[in-house]
Amino acid sequence: MRVLVTGASGHIGSAVVPDLLQAGHQVVGLARNDAAAERIAARGAEVHRGDVFDPDSYLDAVAAADGVIHLAYDHSFTDMAAAAAEDLRVVRAMGERLAGTGKPLVATTGTLMLAMRAPGVLGLEEHALPGGPRIDTENALVALAERGVRTSVVRLAPLIHSDLDHHGFGPTLIRVAREKGVAGYLGDGANRWPALNTRDAARIYRLALESAPGGTRLHGVESEGYTFREIAETIGKRLGVPTASIPADEAAAHFGFLGGLVGLDNPTSNEFTRKTLGWEPEHVGLIEDLEQDHYFVEQ
Repeated sequence: MRVLVTGASGHIGSAVVPDLLQAGHQVVGLARNDAAAERIAARGAEVHRGDVFDPDSYLDAVAAADGVIHLAYDHSFTDMAAAAAEDLRVVRAMGERLAGTGKPLVATTGTLMLAMRAPGVLGLEEHALPGGPRIDTENALVALAERGVRTSVVRLAPLIHSDLDHHGFGPTLIRVAREKGVAGYLGDGANRWPALNTRDAARIYRLALESAPGGTRLHGVESEGYTFREIAETIGKRLGVPTASIPADEAAAHFGFLGGLVGLDNPTSNEFTRKTLGWEPEHVGLIEDLEQDHYFVEQ
């Protein structure tokens, strides 16, 4: 397939592009600046110059592709509602261009949405939510299957980890622990966060592109989850700092933008994803990965 990938120069894209190429696909990466174009070209993909927030700059490339993987997203966390609304606009524009073609469109949301609505409940791929930021995007994708687009959405774990991960939630937690001198968790730290190796996530996107039925929700997790205390203890041990419970009223001050998320209990199943795609996690898991040096070399 000729595959257009948005976010091809980013963290997930750095694994998705090589995985697609190794499987024999032709990859076109969307690049909004010279630096992104250089990274995409270095990975062996063709470059299409455009900005994901300007559909007119790339919708012709969407139409020319045999399938689309949409990874780009505004992760600045300055206005999360606005970022989600913009992503919904992008997905709708892509869907309009692909309607009636039967081509695949794979996009992204997150498993933490499930925990926000039903904390502690094992999240299944079949679980759907009525609406809200990012949920609206997911529901719009699923609805596009009725319009002749073979859509699928990958709900990613909050911790997508590997040596390719430089700015995600994992590095953020490590930075906070280093700056505060303590690796923190809320309460007793028994709440669970799922995780997934970047390269295992890349394979989900490729397999979804190749074979996922239209309107499919998939879970990018390696297991149901790790307790947040175990994650904090691993980080604390590597940094040589203590691990401690942070009072709930100090979460925002301690964790910054993650303050409202670190206490969420997000156990998540991947059973449907494994059966539907014939996929299994193959790479190193979160705790083993956090014990490696690559996460702790100060940039």
